[in-house]
Amino acid sequence: MIKLRYIFFSLVASLLLTSCDGLFRDEPNDKLGENAIWGNEMLLDEYTARWYRNMDNGFYILVSTIIKNLGEEYVPWFGDQLTVGRSDWYQAGYGDLLKGSQNIYNTRGKLLWENNYTMIRSVNTLLEHEAELPASIRQRLIGEAHFFRAYYYYKLLRHFGGALIIDHAYNPLENEEKFPRASYGEMVDFIAAEAEAAAELLPDVHSQDMTGRATKGAAIMLKAKTYFWASGAHFQNVEQPYLGFTDDRSMEMLGKAAVEYDRIIASGQYGLIPINALDREGVVNEYRNIFLTKNSRESIWEVQHSDDGDFSHGFGHKLDRDAAPPSLTGLNCAYNPTQNHVDEYRMDNGRLISDAASGYDPQNPFEGRDWRFYANVLYDGAVWKGVTLDIHYRNIDGKNVPGKDLTPYDASTTASATRTGYYMAKFLRESQQIDQDETFGSSQNCILWRYAELLLDYAEIDFRFGRVGDALDKVNQIRRRVHMPELTSLTWDDIMNERRVELAFEKSTYWDILRYGTAERTMSGATNPLYGCRVVYDADGNKSIITNRVVNGNNNDTRYFDARQYFYPIAWDDVRYHGIPQNPGWVEI
Repeated sequence: MIKLRYIFFSLVASLLLTSCDGLFRDEPNDKLGENAIWGNEMLLDEYTARWYRNMDNGFYILVSTIIKNLGEEYVPWFGDQLTVGRSDWYQAGYGDLLKGSQNIYNTRGKLLWENNYTMIRSVNTLLEHEAELPASIRQRLIGEAHFFRAYYYYKLLRHFGGALIIDHAYNPLENEEKFPRASYGEMVDFIAAEAEAAAELLPDVHSQDMTGRATKGAAIMLKAKTYFWASGAHFQNVEQPYLGFTDDRSMEMLGKAAVEYDRIIASGQYGLIPINALDREGVVNEYRNIFLTKNSRESIWEVQHSDDGDFSHGFGHKLDRDAAPPSLTGLNCAYNPTQNHVDEYRMDNGRLISDAASGYDPQNPFEGRDWRFYANVLYDGAVWKGVTLDIHYRNIDGKNVPGKDLTPYDASTTASATRTGYYMAKFLRESQQIDQDETFGSSQNCILWRYAELLLDYAEIDFRFGRVGDALDKVNQIRRRVHMPELTSLTWDDIMNERRVELAFEKSTYWDILRYGTAERTMSGATNPLYGCRVVYDADGNKSIITNRVVNGNNNDTRYFDARQYFYPIAWDDVRYHGIPQNPGWVEI
């Protein structure tokens, strides 16, 4: 099996992209021998474009066939900030992952494992031909190669723990070379060394026609994020060295991450995008635009989606139409913020809603909140695309009649509405046309790392080292940007709350849960049920606000997470071929 798969990977590696913007498209139309590539600048750029296209799916989703996607699925769905409206998706790959299905984890783990190693083999092959590369682009290509070798091993580390460190091209048909599982420390050191090699070769910025390619800042951020990830509580004092450190190295890892974050800050290449408006509406609009601006000063690394939104042949996505409420012809209603998340927003006076002096009114829960709430979440009475959203019920003759945005738009049995009483606004373009064209959709890039996240990471580090004042300053930089009151003191919970609000629905919020080692509680319906908001008006205009538990088609919260799910099962073919231990808890079906 390993030999057959090598033949397949070799054929895949020889397929080249053809398009006017190769970073966005991966439709092969020819097969060329590898020797024809190394001296040709155009073919080399197409060759490396595969590394970008396969690194992450961004906003691109195919829920019913989620196990077939090569990049990362939209992982915030698996936390507690979002859920989906369509009940039939619970019966598809998405639901199987939520339920912890061993079969789906085996299948998904195999695809992720093989995709990462396909890309690593592609990188290794290019580096074997380093001397043949055109001098005009050699430095950039080698820098990108080291960056992506680090990046794909970083993905392997997060999904599988210690993996097989393969740093050269090899052919198992000629040499049955086998590799042991690396320890966590060996993985971290390898990724950091590769990221540093990339940083030494890559430019601070690219010319406009090369925008979106890896930079020195992205490489340093990758190095920092590797250390930051490895500091996680779940990876300390473990029994098996490939699942973490056998002692506690969290502070060592945090210290190393801080050094790298300092380098990024000192470069002056990145910073928070300022918001000039002073009123709530203006701040909300400018804050939303941060996530609609491609490759901004705040963005350090992002998925480059097609500018034309083409998701049939390019790399656009359907985010806007998948998120749209029924009154705006939304069929999927795929991004439903939970009450769990809404309760994380403070009041606009800076106080938590649980604070008796906050001014929070349970009968008017959407009034006076942190202004990021209005930028991120659509609620009953919010205005979107000029439409006032009707997400409440009317009590008519003892029956609760759902409003327009609680009623599926289409007669299709799969059309849906929110299950939580909320729709997502963050990342969405209010001017985006939503129609039945099945070719073109949305074009916003999916930001993976930005400067605000760097500040919040660093705030954690400062706090852990007892530098509470420095941590407070970094949190308040983010709060000042959105014109919210600065905090006068800081607790660990304050940092976590600010992180959850500022990074709402971004991919890091899911990985945070694993990094903290809280997934068994946070991602299980038994210990952390998802809640929504039910607004009901009676005939006299009086309203009641009810917090209700979110259910799916089976009338329960089908989310399970146990300890084995921190690490995916490694492809069983490689477990046998290399004679390596499988991650604990998984059996082959």
